[in-house]
Amino acid sequence: MRIVIAGGHGQIALRLERLLAARGDEAAGLIRNSAHEADLRDAGAEPVLCDLESASVDEVARHLEGADAAVFAAGAGPGSGVDRKNTVDRDAAVLFADAAERAGARRYLVVSSMGADPDHPGDDIFDAYLRAKGEADAYVRGRDALDWTVLRPGMLTDDAGTGLVRLEASTGRGPIPRDDVAAVLAELLETPATAGLTLELISGSTPVSVAAKSVAGN
Repeated sequence: MRIVIAGGHGQIALRLERLLAARGDEAAGLIRNSAHEADLRDAGAEPVLCDLESASVDEVARHLEGADAAVFAAGAGPGSGVDRKNTVDRDAAVLFADAAERAGARRYLVVSSMGADPDHPGDDIFDAYLRAKGEADAYVRGRDALDWTVLRPGMLTDDAGTGLVRLEASTGRGPIPRDDVAAVLAELLETPATAGLTLELISGSTPVSVAAKSVAGN
């Protein structure tokens, strides 16, 4: 498969790119900063310069032509303000979905956040983040031309992955290593029956491949 990843230099994206390269898939990562090109090549991915905050739908769609799947793993980051929560976590996700639809890349995975909700209350930056992610998720779930899956991990950690997770419509809160988030994304790409599902993810006791197949059968 050829998979195009938005936010290609992110911590989860780089892990995913390594997994895809290791199993023989072709990954391309959209990045804003040319200084990150070497990191993507080291991960086995093709770096593609594209700023989702300024690009047009047509421009992004060109990068998605011929792709079997698209993964939105971009984020404004913890040091950003409310404005960039909207322009990256919401607007860029909407743009990427529109571009995937235009390019015919039906399989579309979103790395969201547990608690994402367009009606989330509060005035803190994290509240704005959860609203932005919720609005983006709602938009993607309304696209009939996309075979979407929304993945909502719990608290992300840099602990070594265990390969054991809990992947369900509702898991309750908990931590999850970024290694295991990437592993679940890689498995979801090979489990098309998970299309149309919004899934929460935390550490658990079920192997990743079993968890993905199990939820696909629900």
